[in-house]
Amino acid sequence: MEEIPVYLFTGFMDSGKTTLIRQTLLKDRFGDGAKTLLIVCEDGDEEYDEEEMKAAGVRMLMLEKEEDFTETLLKNINLQYLPEQVFIEYNGTWGMDTLLETALPDGWVIVQSLATADASTFDMYLSNMRAMILEQLFKADVVIFNRCSDDTPKGKFRRAVKAVNRPAQIVYERKDGEIDETEEELPFDLNQDVIEITDFDYAIWYMDVQENYKKYEGKKVEFTALVYNPDKMKKGVMVPGRFAMTCCIEDVSFLGLKCRYPDSKSIPHKSWIHITAQIRVEFAMEYKGKGPVLYPVSVEPAEKPEEELVYFS
Repeated sequence: MEEIPVYLFTGFMDSGKTTLIRQTLLKDRFGDGAKTLLIVCEDGDEEYDEEEMKAAGVRMLMLEKEEDFTETLLKNINLQYLPEQVFIEYNGTWGMDTLLETALPDGWVIVQSLATADASTFDMYLSNMRAMILEQLFKADVVIFNRCSDDTPKGKFRRAVKAVNRPAQIVYERKDGEIDETEEELPFDLNQDVIEITDFDYAIWYMDVQENYKKYEGKKVEFTALVYNPDKMKKGVMVPGRFAMTCCIEDVSFLGLKCRYPDSKSIPHKSWIHITAQIRVEFAMEYKGKGPVLYPVSVEPAEKPEEELVYFS
């Protein structure tokens, strides 16, 4: 059976789902003329022009009640419309369990899940309806913050998303529709006496310390790490780090930093530690030039984290 790609759009009310779908289907002509079924579960401020959508080869089905979103209904509309691709605009007030626990028709495969969030109201919703708004984001492949401005606290928003959905890619879109590529505020404080690197900030910190190692000269950091320290490793050297997923489960790399530690042989290979260390910029063969080298202040055994992988975005 030929697969029918399903594109899922989630997000709280009036977060920009309809605008994104209209742009994708009408302006970008996504699917190159494929017979498209659009299931709309929310009646927001923005509306669809049915004649315009029909002219683009898009058939629409409106669902007004959460209890209507059932396996039987989906199977029936699959037989009725025989779509080649499906777009679902999910209701921001409906439970995500309804969506995730409903079996899709044979052949339907969710290939991408996108969530939208209005940057101008997201902070308010975080304060007042945190669970409800974050529920819409926790399964998304991509989270799009639209209506961003110079005052948008991108770092805060990123941390809120990563707390529930670490693999998500995050995009910031300005009010004029342009993608905001200005440098994001780092999610850790470089001015702390000891910079605390959390699990879901490790990959971002690793990239920054490798690319901008000079600004870390003499600074102290602490983080939880898996230790690369096989028997063949030179005495007095080990490599604490984390495995990171760069784009998919097949693409996992170990991100470690050279660490000079006189008692390194006491640290078992592939053990978990919590390390506090000072960073010194030195020439290292491992870096093929200068780079950050860790000098431990303390090394303590640690429990394996619930999530062993870390993510870049």
